[in-house]
Amino acid sequence: MSARANKALTAKLAVVVVAMFGFGYLLVPLYDLFCEITGVGGRTGTVTESTAALAKADVSRDVTVEFTAATAPGLPWEFHPLQRKVTVHPGAVTEVFYLARSKSRRATAGQAVPSVAPFDASRHFKKIECFCFTSQQLAPFEERRMAVRFVVDRELPPAVHTVTLSYMFYNVDAAAAADSTATAAATGEKT
Repeated sequence: MSARANKALTAKLAVVVVAMFGFGYLLVPLYDLFCEITGVGGRTGTVTESTAALAKADVSRDVTVEFTAATAPGLPWEFHPLQRKVTVHPGAVTEVFYLARSKSRRATAGQAVPSVAPFDASRHFKKIECFCFTSQQLAPFEERRMAVRFVVDRELPPAVHTVTLSYMFYNVDAAAAADSTATAAATGEKT
């Protein structure tokens, strides 16, 4: 290769590297914009128990909080809320439970990722305690009730009457996920 061709290739590779860095840098703001436009992926906040206890509930207002749950492919769990919805007063601390059940013959670990809709409600939905704060490990065929304690902020826009809290559980053990998917494919089972 000539020196001129080497310089041209080096320049092209440099442009690719700069473009990749720029894309990686812009990925979070682009994701936030996507979430705001589509109303999915709203991030929740957190609050301490003591701070939540200081807030007074707005008993003049009711908000319905709905719960949904799903597991990603490769995680052999059943996962669902024990209550589909609750009615809360903004500012009041509320606790609900989800149930996770392993369908695997080996220990598996999952991480729950929350999402709140509508997007405007996400900054007003504050969790005090949540199983999503850490990864969860289930022994073979173990069943576990998992709590979410939260408060809907009194500053929730008055036009919002219903908030939906969704969780997607992902397998955090890639090797176990691949093994589970391969086993299910070989036996014809659903993961």
